[in-house]
Amino acid sequence: MGAEVIEMEQTKRIGIQTPTKSLILPYDKSMGDEAIELYEKSGRVAFDWQKFIVNAILAKNNENLWTHMNFGYSVPRQNGKNEIVAIVERYGLANNLKILHTAHRTTTSAAAFNRLLAILEESGLEDGTDFNKIKATGRESIDLVGGGRIDFRTRTSTGGLGESFDLLVVDEAQEYTDDQRSALMYTIAASPNPQTIFTGTPPTPISSGTVFTRLRDNALQGSTENTGWAEWSVETQSDVRDKDLWYQANPSLGLRVSERNIQAEVGDDDIDFNIQRLGLWIQYNQKSAISVNEWEELYVDTLPKLQGKIFAGIKYGYDGTNIALSIAVKTEDDKTFVETIDCQSVRSGHAWIIHFLRNADIQQVVIDGASGQNILSEAMKKAGLKAPILPTVKEIIIANSMFEQALFQQTIAHKSQPSLFQVVTNCDKRNIGTNGGFGYRSQIEEHDIALMESMILAHWACAESKPPKKQKIRY
Repeated sequence: MGAEVIEMEQTKRIGIQTPTKSLILPYDKSMGDEAIELYEKSGRVAFDWQKFIVNAILAKNNENLWTHMNFGYSVPRQNGKNEIVAIVERYGLANNLKILHTAHRTTTSAAAFNRLLAILEESGLEDGTDFNKIKATGRESIDLVGGGRIDFRTRTSTGGLGESFDLLVVDEAQEYTDDQRSALMYTIAASPNPQTIFTGTPPTPISSGTVFTRLRDNALQGSTENTGWAEWSVETQSDVRDKDLWYQANPSLGLRVSERNIQAEVGDDDIDFNIQRLGLWIQYNQKSAISVNEWEELYVDTLPKLQGKIFAGIKYGYDGTNIALSIAVKTEDDKTFVETIDCQSVRSGHAWIIHFLRNADIQQVVIDGASGQNILSEAMKKAGLKAPILPTVKEIIIANSMFEQALFQQTIAHKSQPSLFQVVTNCDKRNIGTNGGFGYRSQIEEHDIALMESMILAHWACAESKPPKKQKIRY
C-alpha cells in the first residue's frame, strides 16, 4: 500500500514549473537560495517555479549589483505569486534594505503586510523583541531590529514622494499608471543598488494601468536594459475547457490549485477566464479612454442620410512624420457622421489632400500642427480654396471636450473603419494647458493618434457650424 501511495505521488500531474515566456539575463550568482532558506524557516515550502523567479530576481552581476534592476512577472490568480515577493522582502529585511511595497487597493496592501508578518512569526521572531510593527490601515510597516524596514502603501499619484528606498514592489501591477510611476520611480533613485519588482496578472479591459503592459512588451522585444520578465500564459484566446492549457498557465495546479476549483470557474465569460486563469494578454483596450463598447455603440451598418456640406479636419503628427485627413457631415437625424480619409507620410506631399478638397463639397477645413499647417494653408490658397481655420490651443481643448460629450450623448455615427477603431479604442487622455483641458495620445506606439485627432477636428467644425439662413423674399 505504501509503495502505491509513493507511486501515485510521483505521477501526480502539476503545472509547468518554467515560464511560457521569459527574458532572464545571464547571471553566475544569486542570493535566491539564501532568501528561500530564510523563508522556509517559517515551515512554508517554496515551489520550484517560485524558486526560479526568486533566483532570477536576486541574481547579481560581477559588481555585486542586481542583474535585473527591473523585474516583472505575471501569473494567473491564486497560484502563489505573492509568496515570491514575500520571500524577497524577508531577505531584504535581513539584509538592511529599505523596502516600499505598494498596491492598488488597501485590502491588497494589508494582505501583503499580514503575509510577511505571519512569515516572521512562524519563523520564531517576536513582535517587540525581534521586530516592531505598525498596523495602520494603508500605512503598515515592519522594522526588523538590527535589520531593514518595509512600508506598505496604497498607491496614489503622489504617494512616496520625499521618501527613499532600496526596493520598490509594485503589487497589482496591471493597475499601475504613468502618474503613479512618476511619483514613485524616484523613491529608489538615491539607493546604491535599487530594484523594482512588478507583480500582477494580465490587464482586463477595465484595468487602469499601462506601465505593466509596456514593461512586458519592451522586455520581450529586447528593447530594455537590466530588465527581466517571466509569465505563464496562453498566446491567443483559447478553449476554456482545455485542461492541458490549465497546466500550461498555472504552475501551482496540482500543488495549491485543483482541477475541481478551476472547473468551477468556467462560465459564460470566456475572455475573462482566458485573462484571469490562462494568463492571456489581450491586445486591445487596456483601459482605453474610449472603450470598445462605447465606440461600437455608435456604429451604423448603412450610411445614414446626410445633409449639408462636408467639414474636413487635418492633423500633422507630433513628430512631423505623418498627416491625417478626416471628414464630418451632419445627418438628417441631427447626428454627426465621421470618417477618416487617409493618413500618409508628410514626404508624400500635399497633392492628395488638395485633390480631395477640390473634388469634395467642402464647407470648412481645420488644420492643426505647427510643423506644416502654414505650408498647407498656403498650398490651399494657391489652389484657389477657401482659407482654413488654424485653431488655437483653447479651441483644440473645446474640440476634444465636445467630442467626448458627443460620445457620451451618442450623437456621433461611423462605419467602424479598422484603422480608426484601433486608434480610438487604444488611447489615453493627456493634459493640455493648466485649466483641466485634455487631448488624446495613443497607447500603442505604431498607431498615429493624428488619425483620431483629425476626426475630432472635423467633428468640431461640423458641430460648431450653423445652418445657412434661408433667404427671405418679400413682395
